[in-house]
Amino acid sequence: MTFMKKTLTASITLAAATSMAISTAQADISDGEVRIGYLADMSGTYRDLAGPGGEAAMEMAIEDFGGSVNGAPIEILSADDRNSADVGANTVREWIDQDNVDMVGGLVASSVSIAVTKVVEENNKLAIISGSAASSITNEHCTPNHIHYVYDTYPLANGTAKAVVDQGGDSWFMLTADYAFGHALEGDVTEVVEESGGEIVGGVRHPFPTSDFSSYILQAQGSGAKIVGLANAGADTVNAITTASQFGLTQSGQQLAGLLIFLNDVHSLGLESTQNLLLTTGWYWDMDDEARAWSDRYFEEVGARPTMVQAGIYSSTMHYLKSVEAAGTDDPEVVRAQMAAEPINDFFARNGQIREDGRMVHDMYLAQVKTPEESTGEWDLYNILSTIPADEAYRPLSESQCDLVQN
Repeated sequence: MTFMKKTLTASITLAAATSMAISTAQADISDGEVRIGYLADMSGTYRDLAGPGGEAAMEMAIEDFGGSVNGAPIEILSADDRNSADVGANTVREWIDQDNVDMVGGLVASSVSIAVTKVVEENNKLAIISGSAASSITNEHCTPNHIHYVYDTYPLANGTAKAVVDQGGDSWFMLTADYAFGHALEGDVTEVVEESGGEIVGGVRHPFPTSDFSSYILQAQGSGAKIVGLANAGADTVNAITTASQFGLTQSGQQLAGLLIFLNDVHSLGLESTQNLLLTTGWYWDMDDEARAWSDRYFEEVGARPTMVQAGIYSSTMHYLKSVEAAGTDDPEVVRAQMAAEPINDFFARNGQIREDGRMVHDMYLAQVKTPEESTGEWDLYNILSTIPADEAYRPLSESQCDLVQN
């Protein structure tokens, strides 16, 4: 009997201690919940590369994590930013003011992301950008309240443009989306082409988004450039490649360089139109066993293979939640520091590390689209040609304009 009493007393003491620990942990989580806002283009030009599939990836991460952090439940809110900086900024401001959102994820159009990062900085919240490309997001537009996770225009240029020039494509015409992302990519590509011994012989900027590329492709043909560089993405890239094919651009001897090509673009266009196209990617669903295993689970949920952005949304959400758990708080400054302190090596990132400018650097890959004869299935689309190591892929901190960097 004495033994039973001691055991019962010990159990009660342990339960009380556990309850107190959970209560203390929850007290360090604002409002007793971790609230994440998923903001992306859900219906337009960039829908397929992130969109509902990105939200599904975020939900998978939360489910795999267990649905709560240190006893605090995790809640997702989502919205369509319609690729509008004003809509995106206003949505996030409302989320923060009315819904106490702690972190905003997704984020695709660079103009939206730049606007949102200003809002989260003003309100001391956190944003993790997985879909945007502009390298300026962690350069002149860096803040202590956001992280740029999947890729940016700097490795796209270092990978694809350098490889094309090395293969003899030394004269370029740039077809550029006329907003922050396109301008950043055009600038980074121009620098790489010229440093590699090539030249930019002309270019034109098109509105974002654009459905009719006829006049732009005609200007590219008239330039005489060996390479037509596509500094756009999503449906704009698909429309540009389709129009180029209709106008016989490649048949007349010019070559397209898709500077930001996503898996869904190649799948949509088909291998007949895209075969042998060089591209740079941060991840590929079939690159190794770990990537395949996660992608098979995603495919069961969504019915399509994930893009690098959708995979990155899962990875970044999981890294965020682990950091909240380890830090015992959702305070943005503490969580960001915790995220930066822990290396990232999962199915998505190899040699991943978050730098002081907010850039998550990791290995990138130069890939080539397979020919129809090489492909063994609907989503068997890339050959990985080489790895671009993390420390070579991204803009060095010594060249950074970010005021968080101590040069």
